[in-house]
Amino acid sequence: MSSLGEKDLQQRGYTFTLHPYDYRQKGAEAAAEALGLPIEQTVKTLVIELSDGRFVFLMARGDRAVSLRHFARHLDVKGAEMANERDILRLTGYQPGGIGPFGSRTPLPVYVDISLLDVPNVYFNGGRRGLLLGMEPERLAQAASAEWVDVARD
Repeated sequence: MSSLGEKDLQQRGYTFTLHPYDYRQKGAEAAAEALGLPIEQTVKTLVIELSDGRFVFLMARGDRAVSLRHFARHLDVKGAEMANERDILRLTGYQPGGIGPFGSRTPLPVYVDISLLDVPNVYFNGGRRGLLLGMEPERLAQAASAEWVDVARD
């Protein structure tokens, strides 16, 4: 069964690899363990609510913490916080643990942390729990029309 994220990328001509796994819990660490991938190559896709009322996607390496304060400063807004599950489902159509930037119900701006450039391939949620898609970080950012940011820390 194809996911919306997978279909969106295919329709736009992007190549990627499919990595289905037995979903047991959300989080980049659990997905990396299930697939035998290095945690630094997994990507967490966060839905962030900005203080001005906008919502955006923020993608960062699974082994890094994200500074929402730095992110807000980069976007020149007073603050940023994780969106609640109800808003995530309403905006994206995806459940936490399966959020990806492609095929979202509502297109949201995408920001990608530059730390993804430190690895040759990244693996991100394909729009449903238990499916990661893999591609080069530069292609991911291109496909998502993303802006690079520096907001993740060790």
